[in-house]
Amino acid sequence: MTALAALGTVVPAAIPSPPQHTWYLGGFPVRAYALAILAGIVVAAWITARRFVRRTAGGTADDVLEIAFWAVPFGIVGGRLYHVISTPDPYWGPDGDPVRALYVWEGGLGIWGAVALGAVGAYIGCRRQNVRMPVFADAIAPALLVAQAVGRLGNWFNQELFGAPTTLPWGLRIDAAYLPVDPATGLRYAEGTLFHPTFLYELLWNLAMAAVIVWVDRRFRLGHGRVFWLYVVLYTLGRGWIEALRIDTAEHVLGLRLNVWTSIVVGLGALAAFVLIGRLRPGRETDARREPGQDAPDAASEPATAGTSAASEGTAGGEPAADTTRDVEEKDDQRSAEAAGPDPGTAARA
Repeated sequence: MTALAALGTVVPAAIPSPPQHTWYLGGFPVRAYALAILAGIVVAAWITARRFVRRTAGGTADDVLEIAFWAVPFGIVGGRLYHVISTPDPYWGPDGDPVRALYVWEGGLGIWGAVALGAVGAYIGCRRQNVRMPVFADAIAPALLVAQAVGRLGNWFNQELFGAPTTLPWGLRIDAAYLPVDPATGLRYAEGTLFHPTFLYELLWNLAMAAVIVWVDRRFRLGHGRVFWLYVVLYTLGRGWIEALRIDTAEHVLGLRLNVWTSIVVGLGALAAFVLIGRLRPGRETDARREPGQDAPDAASEPATAGTSAASEGTAGGEPAADTTRDVEEKDDQRSAEAAGPDPGTAARA
């Protein structure tokens, strides 16, 4: 026991970083970050399909796959754009390389851009599948958190996005090649320095909040997009304090990281949407499909009902329409004249 205690004082407890993030199969690179992102997408699609089919009538797993076909590429592009804009120095700074902005496999997908542009792709997919967008958004909400949790494992392999130095027993050990610069001294941190494993904090937070969302959704039968807005509220709540621990390069506004301000603004907006929709449209949809004519009048039904509307206008208003009455009277006079025989004056002229 004494020997173990002495060893513990020499080698503090820590979370090790993976020694490798890329493997090669016949010269083809297989990157842990890409595998984590792909695994997150697969898990999210599976969870969403199960929720989409069970929560509301009319939805199928094929709908989810078709919508994902549009949402995933849009989300990847949006995530990369946001990352490049919010962290421009590696690409546009004095020593930056703009071409690296295309190297998605190196890491760097901003969740805000991924969700925003991914929603555009999802909207296109929902329109093509005739699916209500809020229904799909509510189904995918907890799945997004699980996907984000899985994706954070890629940051662990890349030894990136960790927090400030810490002496906690679960501090993260970083290899010398990845040690950041101490802003106080302008020098790299000393080897052996431990850092907050913010990737792990967010991973655990996301999984916990996914469970909370599923429970709240079942307990209160949320609908009309409220599950999605709850996801945004809970995620931004955690992202705000986790982001404050990070020390990687990022844009700052009024002393706070850009992502902190984004979390505050987006979180408050999501909370307002959650409350407002709850007051205006309580309960949950009964059908995943959009109703005919939901976005525009059903033109196909107008010709068939036009004549009926005109004919029934008189009885609906309490008195017959003048044009309709005149037509009926003229036809009656014509039939009476034919029954009485030819007009004498006409016969004489003939």
